[in-house]
Amino acid sequence: MDFDPLLEMLSSPDPVQRDDGACTELINTVRRGKFDDRLVELGDALVDRFTYPEVQARTSAPLVLAAVVERDRVEPEVARGWRDAFTSWWLGEKDLRGWDDRLGWLHAIAHGADLVRAFGTRPRFSPKETGTLLAIVGDRVAAETDYRYAQMEEDRVARAIGRILTRQDLTRSDATGWLDSVDRLFATGGPGSLPIPVANTLAVLRATYITADRSGTAWGSALADEIAERLHFAFPAYPAVRPPRDAGSHPSNYPD
Repeated sequence: MDFDPLLEMLSSPDPVQRDDGACTELINTVRRGKFDDRLVELGDALVDRFTYPEVQARTSAPLVLAAVVERDRVEPEVARGWRDAFTSWWLGEKDLRGWDDRLGWLHAIAHGADLVRAFGTRPRFSPKETGTLLAIVGDRVAAETDYRYAQMEEDRVARAIGRILTRQDLTRSDATGWLDSVDRLFATGGPGSLPIPVANTLAVLRATYITADRSGTAWGSALADEIAERLHFAFPAYPAVRPPRDAGSHPSNYPD
């Protein structure tokens, strides 16, 4: 099967042709293993699209590339090259709109998070590499932007982090180090209206708290506790620590 026509359609401004047609067909065909003998060629072609002038080409590429990475059939060095090209694009992408009335779904943050999940759950990448990838997530979320998350971007980011936490070989530093970006952002705070990067970061923290706290993973509770400290710093009504298990629901256990 020739995937070149489908790749060309990823640049289409028609969301039906691009998303319902090319993107869906590419992902499903990759998942069925039909392109297993051409995964490197397909992955390279998708990475090239990170430099395309059309925003819809750049932002649709991560979805298909995530399916390619999840096949886990390419050499680690090849996948690392794709990862590095992706993170360079993702950190620098300026058009973060989730939805456009003419182009449909763009979703650079959400689609990028799906690819982060694919890279971060691959056992061929070391825990240190995975911690670095999570740090990039922190940098992306806290970065300056004029786009406030409005299309559940924070939930896709939280899902990616939650899935990565299922790795058994992570250290606490790997799992929580990305919060350093949050600390740097919060340290810039001052009087005035809530900056958009802070609003986006708070949204991600709240969503990630849920996925981490309910993950049942080795570092899920630790990450949730560290997130709670940051949320308490931003809004003291959020409890910074868990009440004792035998404290019940007495009103004194909750801040005013």
